[in-house]
Amino acid sequence: DWKEINARLSDAQLKVQAARCMDCGVPFCQSDTGCPIGNIIPKWNDLVFKNQWLDALNRLMMTNNFPEFTGRVCPAPCEGACVLGINELPVSIKSIECAIIDKGFEMGWIVPNPPSIRTGKKVAIIGSGPAGLSAADQLNKAGHTVTIYDRNDRFGGLLMYGIPNMKLDKKTVQRRIDLLAQEGIKFVANAHVGVNVDATKVRLENDALIVATGATWPRDLPIPNRNLDGIYFAMEYLQLNTQSLLDSNLQNGKYIDAKDKHGKKNSNHDFLQLVIVIGGGDTGCDCI
Repeated sequence: DWKEINARLSDAQLKVQAARCMDCGVPFCQSDTGCPIGNIIPKWNDLVFKNQWLDALNRLMMTNNFPEFTGRVCPAPCEGACVLGINELPVSIKSIECAIIDKGFEMGWIVPNPPSIRTGKKVAIIGSGPAGLSAADQLNKAGHTVTIYDRNDRFGGLLMYGIPNMKLDKKTVQRRIDLLAQEGIKFVANAHVGVNVDATKVRLENDALIVATGATWPRDLPIPNRNLDGIYFAMEYLQLNTQSLLDSNLQNGKYIDAKDKHGKKNSNHDFLQLVIVIGGGDTGCDCI
């Protein structure tokens, strides 16, 4: 199947991991070499150890708009900076973070909380990836009226179409999108600003505009035979694959596949479809 692959810790295991946190005098996990958004990690580790999950959730949400995303796909520099990692395994910070936010949704603690007062200011955001969504969430909390434009048919940017379902279930992404919409943020799909939506009009209708179009533009590799058929950029492949999966469970054929392409015969004279991936980082592994 194509469902999210995860290995969640039990409550007992989470308590053990939380207890391993030493509440360092200088907590490198939340320093410049640790969490880039400054999560107050030792505090919510202690609250999880004490079984004070709601307090842990409140402390986590003070610094992180979307822990359900970072708790699944963040590379966890906090764990790399954990002092325990000097001579043993670091605290499983990422697993604790994910457990806190998941319990928040399971217990019904996370509900729409629209601002009680509107400022009358309007902000347009181009792009609904993590940066655009975070900006929208913060601005909406401040009382501004926010509209997000995205060129795709679904919202979330790389969260929706760049990260495979096996890492981040798209139901998790859609759940947050729905929550933001219930809090008053407006979403406009299939809106490619500057192409089928007038950019000047968008700017004039709003008090401010944020461009959060992400880093989807690929770096080409000018090597011999680059222009041959069957060569694709990673994001092109990942988006078409995820879109087809969500639309039809890969039944509509609107994705890139090596099937029926020229291959190499094995000992049984069957054609093998051979695929080469250039690049061994997270994106290359996602394609594999």
